[in-house]
Amino acid sequence: DIRRIGAIKKGDEIVGNETKVKVVKNKVSPPFKEAYFDILYGQGISREGEIIELGVAHKLVDKSGAWYAYNGEKIGQGKDNAREYLKEHPEIAAEIEAKVRTAVGVNNPMAAEDEAGA
Repeated sequence: DIRRIGAIKKGDEIVGNETKVKVVKNKVSPPFKEAYFDILYGQGISREGEIIELGVAHKLVDKSGAWYAYNGEKIGQGKDNAREYLKEHPEIAAEIEAKVRTAVGVNNPMAAEDEAGA
């Protein structure tokens, strides 16, 4: 079950959808789990948006009102501005992603492939 729960706007223009997915039947995990993510038109699922959300959930990114901050430095007012900041600074996005992966106990698959191929 896939539902659009909101629109992502940049000014007056709609640039994507906030989406809720409910997995009803699944052979590899419990059924009826829900996932929420942003889909941006022409881009797909927003990786930077997920990094921000997971960073906030694991207390790696601070959220104070509409402001997002990482290591005491403000990275944007609102999720859209924080997403743009991470696009412009991929090294910070990679650092937050690595910390999120460590927090949830998932290794970086790209690093594992690099080590195996070398």
